[in-house]
Amino acid sequence: MMCCSKKICNGCFHANEIREMKASLIPSCSFCRQPVQAGDKLEKQRMTRIEANDPAAMSQKGIELDKKGDYQSALTYFTKAAGLGDAEAHYWLSHLYSDGLGVEKDSRKEIHHLEEAAIGGHPEARFNLGCDEKENGNIERAVKHWIIAANLGDDLSIKALMRMFKGGFVEKEVLDAALRAHQACVDATKSPLRDVAEEFYRLRDGLFSSN
Repeated sequence: MMCCSKKICNGCFHANEIREMKASLIPSCSFCRQPVQAGDKLEKQRMTRIEANDPAAMSQKGIELDKKGDYQSALTYFTKAAGLGDAEAHYWLSHLYSDGLGVEKDSRKEIHHLEEAAIGGHPEARFNLGCDEKENGNIERAVKHWIIAANLGDDLSIKALMRMFKGGFVEKEVLDAALRAHQACVDATKSPLRDVAEEFYRLRDGLFSSN
């Protein structure tokens, strides 16, 4: 959310939408209940968070600029957010250094930012580290990365472990333990509210895409 830089799950977001509709309230943030802004006011709201050194707001701004192709400006925001410990910013920086977007390609810096993101609990970064280790022939290290990422609910890591199992590089007991941990993580994120929200947004998106 732009106002407070909090990430809100679809279940909470949809529940707040229903609350507002039933009570005829103006749209507000699901977390801080501040009125939802638009246009210049929305951007001003985000810049206020950035000026307050909010790393999440910086990362959000960086992602927006990255998607627009303004990689150098994105680099600036990601670098500052990463300096404040934001794992998401480290992850995006790894992509910029990997692809040479807004900066010269640098595999050493790519791996550094992947490692920092992974330490911060970023499952996709951990998965990518596993892929890098595999490419370098370090299968045992790759498997360790994928097990950690699978424990965080990463689907690609589970698929990678299954391929390693079929290739004889992972024991059945290790794979079974990773599958259980992965499922437990996925189950922990489920709730009736989220299920209702997912179905609502699925139907809504399907309706708009068919028009």
